[in-house]
Amino acid sequence: MTDADGSNVLFVVLDTVRKDRLSVYDPEMETTPNLAAFAEEAAVFDNAVAPAPWTLPVHASMFTGLYPSEHEATQEDPYLAGATTLAESLSAAGYDTACYSSNAWITSYTNLTAGFDDHDNFFQIMPSELLSGPLASVWRTMNDNDTLRSVADRLVQMGNKIHEHLAEGGGGDTKTPQVIDKTIDFIDDSDDFFAFINLMDAHLPYHPPEEYAEEFAPGVDSTEVCQNSKEYNCGAREIDDEEWDAITGLYDAELAHIDDQLDRLFSHLKETGQWEDTTIVVCADHGELHGEHGLYGHEFGIYDPLVNVPLMVKHPEIEPGHDAETTVELVDLYHTVLDAAGATGRGEPLAATRSLLSADYREFADDVGGHDRADVGFVEYHQPVVELRQLEGKASAAGIELDEQSRFYSRMGAARTPEDKFIHCTRIPDEAYHLDTDPGETDNVADADDPEIDALRDALWAFVEDVDADWPDEADGADGDVLDEMDDDTKDRLQDLGYID
Repeated sequence: MTDADGSNVLFVVLDTVRKDRLSVYDPEMETTPNLAAFAEEAAVFDNAVAPAPWTLPVHASMFTGLYPSEHEATQEDPYLAGATTLAESLSAAGYDTACYSSNAWITSYTNLTAGFDDHDNFFQIMPSELLSGPLASVWRTMNDNDTLRSVADRLVQMGNKIHEHLAEGGGGDTKTPQVIDKTIDFIDDSDDFFAFINLMDAHLPYHPPEEYAEEFAPGVDSTEVCQNSKEYNCGAREIDDEEWDAITGLYDAELAHIDDQLDRLFSHLKETGQWEDTTIVVCADHGELHGEHGLYGHEFGIYDPLVNVPLMVKHPEIEPGHDAETTVELVDLYHTVLDAAGATGRGEPLAATRSLLSADYREFADDVGGHDRADVGFVEYHQPVVELRQLEGKASAAGIELDEQSRFYSRMGAARTPEDKFIHCTRIPDEAYHLDTDPGETDNVADADDPEIDALRDALWAFVEDVDADWPDEADGADGDVLDEMDDDTKDRLQDLGYID
C-alpha cells in the first residue's frame, strides 16, 4: 500500500521498568499516577512476556516480529541484519516515522533505526547528527565498510566512556524532556505518524532529578550507593537492606520523572485533538532485579521481574481494563502496530493471530509440546558475552574466581504461562515455578512429578526447534568461550565499544 490507512501510532518503551513499581499494577505505589490515569483508557495486561531480558534483542523482536534466534541480534553479534523493520513497513505505507531515544543500542550503528525518517539518540557526548538525520546514511555506510567501521566504533567508544565517567559521578542528566519535546514537534508536523520513543531514566545508574529524589529517596546520595551491578553480582560488593531501600527509592524517583514527562506528551495529544486518532502502546522492554535471586540489574537471569513486563495498549478495538488471563508476547506488538496502521508487513507479514486488535488473537492452529500455544510465552537469553567480560573484570580485581558451571556462563530459555514457568540453563539445574502460588519464584519444582511443568518443558524444546535455536544440546556445559569462537572483526567491534578488555 502507498497511503496511510489507519490510526497514528505512538509506541513508548519504558526501558528497564519493573511492573511491580508502577501505580498501574500496584495502587499503593505513588510513582506513576499519570500512567495509572492513562491505563483507565487502555487494556492493561498482567502477563506480557518479553522475548529476552535486555534491550537489543527485545527491540529487534518488536521491530521485526521475530524471536531472538530468528533475527539473530544477540549477545554474540549485536546487529540486526537481513530483516525488514516495522518502521520500514509503515514508511512504505505512507507514514512519517521517527525514533527518539537515549539508548545507545537504538541507533543506525545496530541497524535498529532502519526505516525511520528521523531519529535522534540524544547521546550526551556524541553529536546526535552522527547517528541521525541527513548523516544517518553516512553512518550506515561506515558500518558496512570494514575499514571505516573501526572509525565509527571508536567514535562510539569515546562517547560511551565519557558518558560512563560522568554517570558514575552523578552526571548524565536525563534526556527524557528532550525526547518528549522532539516527539511533540514531530507529531505536530505530521498528518500520519509512527513515533517510537525509548525512555532510559530507570536504567542504571540512577541519578533522578533533585525534586523527585527528595520525594522518593530523601537524604540519599546517589553517588554513594552501589550503581554497578557487576560488582554486586560477582560478590565484590555487598548491599544491605538499608542500601537496597535507598536504591529502590532512587529507582522510584526515576519512574516518577518519566510519569510526569509522559503526561506532558499525552496532554499535548489531547489538547491538539490527536488523542482519539492515536493508537498508544506503552510497555517495558525488560525489567530489573534489585537483589532477588542474588542478582542486580538485568543480566544472568530470566526471572519474572525481568521478563514479565508492563504493557498497556489504547485503541478503540481493545476494551479497556485489566487482563489477568491473556498471555501477550512483545513479539506480537509488531503485528498489533501493523494492524492499527492498516499496513501489511514488507518483511514478516501481518498475522491476525498475533494482533491484539484481531478477534483471532492467539488462536493458533497447533499446540506446542502438548500445551495450548495461546497460553505460552517464550524467552531466550543467549549466553552472555558483554556482561560476562565486565563481570570477570570486577571479580578479578577483587580476587574472586567465578564458577564456570554457573548462571554467569549459561545460555537460558523459558516457557511461561500465567500459572507456571519452566527455565532451562545450560550449566546449572533447570528451574520451574508455580507462579500462581509462588510469584516470587522461590520454590523450585523442576524435579517434581508435575504434568504442567513437564508440558512446559516439552513446549520449550518444541519452540527451540521451531526457531532453529542451537543451544539445547549444550546442557553439559560444552558451549565453551563464546569470544574464542567469534571472528576477530566481531571481537574488535566489542572491544572498541568498551564492552570487553
